[in-house]
Amino acid sequence: MASRSDERRPRALVTGLTGFTGQYVAAELATAGYDVVGFVHGESPDVRCRSVDLTDRDATAAAVAWADADVVIHLAAIAFVGHGDVEAIYRVNVMGTRNLLEALAAAPRQPELVLLASSANIYGNAQAEPIAESTPPSPQNDYAVSKLAMEYMARLWSECLPIVIVRPFNYTGVGQAESFLLPKIVKHFREGASAIELGNIDVWRDFLDVRQVAYAYRRLVEMRPSGGIFNICSGRAWSLREVIAMAEELSGRSIEVKVNPAFVRANEVRRLVGSDANLRATIGELPDIPLRETLRWMLAA
Repeated sequence: MASRSDERRPRALVTGLTGFTGQYVAAELATAGYDVVGFVHGESPDVRCRSVDLTDRDATAAAVAWADADVVIHLAAIAFVGHGDVEAIYRVNVMGTRNLLEALAAAPRQPELVLLASSANIYGNAQAEPIAESTPPSPQNDYAVSKLAMEYMARLWSECLPIVIVRPFNYTGVGQAESFLLPKIVKHFREGASAIELGNIDVWRDFLDVRQVAYAYRRLVEMRPSGGIFNICSGRAWSLREVIAMAEELSGRSIEVKVNPAFVRANEVRRLVGSDANLRATIGELPDIPLRETLRWMLAA
């Protein structure tokens, strides 16, 4: 394997660099001494970025050559469960990832680590709690199926690339799109709305702060646990009712919750709580950021 000049800082490629998670991951890696470059969808004024459609095989190969990265963090995906274009979900999440892995494997100097972001949604309505990485998958929507298919596809490259798969549970923070649940709730409180329409509020989720997730990814890059699969989670569940009550307390406002049947998903995953034992054994403890502090941060943004 060819080596980079000792005078050059190690380079990290982050796909989806300017996205919600990518910005925080880039900041973590830069703090750790990496020269960070990225792929984005569409034009960007950021000189660190290159616009590339990962579903374009040739364009992806050219972009990988341009990046010449020591480590790769692949975040680019269609990440919204309710995305309307099902074909695009599979095309981007599966074939886009395949094109990236193919290009990395064919590069003159292959990366020292490739971290692929999957999703805890692959577990579906798992009977076990907390959910460990060994829990059998039971995806309940096309997004989850696409991520599980991506994981299986990535195995084809496991002998030639040092791949790590992460399965993040729910996480949030400043900058997340308001199509996601917690930013939507925060927006209503910040704007002083008297009511909010939601789907099923009798669900429990394992929430992290995006800054904790970025820290976990950076530590995995440092530890290089090739072949590993890791839940990114806290091991604790919060109900949406508890989240709303917390936001009411922090904002000093009450809000009427109206359940809109149109927002209730078929095959709703009622509880999604992960085991973080494998992650902690590999990288140590995550920074302590209680959900209350994350909500306070978002309300103040």
